[in-house]
Amino acid sequence: MEGGGYGRSPHALWRARYIFEDSPSCLNFNDPARPHPCSECLLTQLVPAELREQDVPCRFIPLNDKGHTVDSLYRTGTQVEMEEALRDWLCREIGRIETEQTQGR
Repeated sequence: MEGGGYGRSPHALWRARYIFEDSPSCLNFNDPARPHPCSECLLTQLVPAELREQDVPCRFIPLNDKGHTVDSLYRTGTQVEMEEALRDWLCREIGRIETEQTQGR
């Protein structure tokens, strides 16, 4: 993220990258047939239960307390706003997971 990895893809310069779908973290990364159901993805557990049946549920992960999701930022935000929201969310999630692991020891 810090190195610009979520900017435009050299393979599809005509469109912005999809934050999660165009990432190696996606079970269907670089496979247009999408053979793996999103329900198998670890990110799905971060999606509100009522939105897990969406075609691409990871777009509905709440990124902040303002209610922004990847989906809402695709529609109303800029690339800079998207990257900032995602960076802040990732930092919070990493901190939360590290805290949980520390407390579990």
